[in-house]
Amino acid sequence: MTGGRSRLPLPPVLMYHSISPSAEPDPHALRVHPARLDRHLGLLRRLGLRGVPLTELVRAAERGAAAGLVGLTFDDGYTDFLDHAVPVLRRHGMAGTVYAVAGLLGGTNDWDTGPRFRIMDAGQLRAVAAAGQEVGSHTLTHARLAGADPAVLAAEVGESRRVLEDVLQAEVPGFCYPYGSYDDAAADAVRAAGYDNACVTGDYEPGDRVTLPRCYVSPRDTRAHLVARLVRHSVRLRRAVARDAARPAAPVAGAGR
Repeated sequence: MTGGRSRLPLPPVLMYHSISPSAEPDPHALRVHPARLDRHLGLLRRLGLRGVPLTELVRAAERGAAAGLVGLTFDDGYTDFLDHAVPVLRRHGMAGTVYAVAGLLGGTNDWDTGPRFRIMDAGQLRAVAAAGQEVGSHTLTHARLAGADPAVLAAEVGESRRVLEDVLQAEVPGFCYPYGSYDDAAADAVRAAGYDNACVTGDYEPGDRVTLPRCYVSPRDTRAHLVARLVRHSVRLRRAVARDAARPAAPVAGAGR
């Protein structure tokens, strides 16, 4: 993994979960209708923006070439991503990152209460990758990582990457913290496992390469809501960068001797 622990300012990164036309109860507000996703992506195009996977966005930002890009992420790796999100993304000439729960491939979201969502199996993940979408890790079991002991972190963070790389026979550069739950030890585990980048939810601190903030998208978000989320990201990022600049510089090791 490249990069350090300083802030990496990025354009907005949108966070979706299930993309499905189902009318079943959705108590956790995870399900966005494919037609709504289509309207969201159509709006991005009209604004002159293109949705890309998070790793592509990070690397474009490092080159100073991220203008006009927006990150698209989809948590949990549900089968409806392949069935409903991929066709919409393809129609708009866009791509995103889907974060799979590596220890539950072919299973369901048994970490959650409420409706059951099917999780993609190995073959479906390979089909997603073949369709030009990025696959990232969302741990082995969708575990909360803040406060986890080192053995749990090593398995949930490191082993999940190995499982997915074995499935895909390709590098898995991205990680996503379930529930946005992380602490310094979890972030260090992500670095140690060799990930290129990792994302949280709406937390803008510290905002480095393995704690990149995202904007949650609600099932009821209209195009106006989406514009507001894009603007809010710019405001929050600008304030975070200003706070960074106002902090005293860290002392240089050995200075004053």
